[in-house]
Formats: sequence, structure tokens, C-alpha cells
Amino acid sequence: MIPEQQVPSTPVDPAKVRASLARLMEIYRGIAEKADEVSTRRCPYKNARSRCTAVFKCRNQYFTRVPGDLPVCTGSDKLDYRKAWETEERLGPA
Repeated sequence: MIPEQQVPSTPVDPAKVRASLARLMEIYRGIAEKADEVSTRRCPYKNARSRCTAVFKCRNQYFTRVPGDLPVCTGSDKLDYRKAWETEERLGPA
């Protein structure tokens, strides 16, 4: 059985809702702008632990001896990483 929706006990102020959504969009815009700026100097496949999450080969990948471990990203965040990508050969199942 689907429960009935509860009606709020206080009326919703449309102006407050619009202001809240505008503030939320401002926050997301800032996050997106920072991500765009960082992506010009940091590989988007490098995670927070400096592991490579790409599904293709890259000359900056260092594979450990631990089975199933993601490769370590050895690329510098000061270089253009895109030239290292070898997109023709994929890692694992496609």
C-alpha cells in the first residue's frame, strides 16, 4: 500500500523556494568552475589516492603487484597529461 503524501502544515513561500534554488545553483556553479579549472592541469582519471581509473592504457600508469589494484598514476599535475593516453587499446572488458 502506498502511503498518502503529507501536506505541509505551513504554506510554502514560492519566493523562498526560488531564492533557495538560486543559492544552490550558485554553489553548483562554483563546484563546476573549479572542476573545469583543475581539469586543465590534472588528469580527470586520477582519483584522490593518485590511482588511475582510466579504462585505457596510459604511459603514466604504474601497476603494483597487488591483483585487482588500480594502477598508480605517476603523471605530474604540471604537465599536459593528454599526450600520454593510448586510447586505442583498452584495459579489461569493454
